[in-house]
Amino acid sequence: MISLAPGTKVFLACQPIDLRAGFDGLASRVQQIIGADPFSGHFFLFRGKRGDYLKGLHWDGSGLCLFAKRLERSKFVWPPIVEGSTTLTPAQLALLVEAMDWRRTIAPPAPPRPMLV
Repeated sequence: MISLAPGTKVFLACQPIDLRAGFDGLASRVQQIIGADPFSGHFFLFRGKRGDYLKGLHWDGSGLCLFAKRLERSKFVWPPIVEGSTTLTPAQLALLVEAMDWRRTIAPPAPPRPMLV
């Protein structure tokens, strides 16, 4: 589980990249692909070519943190492959990391309010 501070944005690079990159390589990709500062405190997520592997990069104030996950039997649900990046909510990030379809998850409708008589 990834715990993010309130106000932290999640950026997802939509194009697959070579995930052999480590801290410095991913920080460079943040600048090139997303156009953001890797030391901003936001969370940056990258996907592998096959769709079963992801890496995340996050500056926690004292250093860069690297998160990686590979699925053994399935693939993550990714947005369409387009140029640039997209943003996710922390809730969508949590669903994506759990390999759930984060695109179709919506809040359930509020239950009807009881009528006061």
